[in-house]
Amino acid sequence: MITFILIAVTVLVSWQAFEKRRIFERLVLWPPGVERFHQYDRLLTHGFVHADWMHLLFNMITLYFFGRAVESVFAQLVGQAMYVLFYLSAIVVAILPSYLRHRKDGSYVSLGASGAVSAVLFAFVLVDPWSWIIVFVIPVPAVIYAIAYIGYSYWMDKRGRDSINHNAHLSGAIYGLLFVLLMEPGLGVRFLQKLASPSLPSFFG
Repeated sequence: MITFILIAVTVLVSWQAFEKRRIFERLVLWPPGVERFHQYDRLLTHGFVHADWMHLLFNMITLYFFGRAVESVFAQLVGQAMYVLFYLSAIVVAILPSYLRHRKDGSYVSLGASGAVSAVLFAFVLVDPWSWIIVFVIPVPAVIYAIAYIGYSYWMDKRGRDSINHNAHLSGAIYGLLFVLLMEPGLGVRFLQKLASPSLPSFFG
């Protein structure tokens, strides 16, 4: 239920930001807004606005598929309120390295839920590493996808040739793993046990 609420709020806020430029400009992460005007809420609100409908759709579909499973784990272990804290704090933590790097750059802007979605994705991988997911119609084990995702994000962050905040993806992924491990250290042991026992998807027999 919480995942659906997060998706609904994000879609609503993003839609309003698409329609009204002043909302967009007030909610995105703009370093001078935080540094000079003390608009610290931007560290959170940027996670609820997106560049376009495709950007929004990709993040929300990913959150839909993985968020429900992670929410269920949180509900069983510590309650759904902690899942909300996890998601919202991931938005902030994932953007901090980028903010600190660009805090004096008045031309820098960042937005989107990608950092928090990465945290959710990697929390899922920690819980069920050999779950099979579909990537561009190709079935891939979650843990293999996670490794490729980290490698790609690191490479693209070093290249710095597009407008995507790959650093937030990396920070979110690391935060997702650490948060869940601190919440329930036993999941680390179970992750290693599952990792040692790879499984094939049901459609392979």
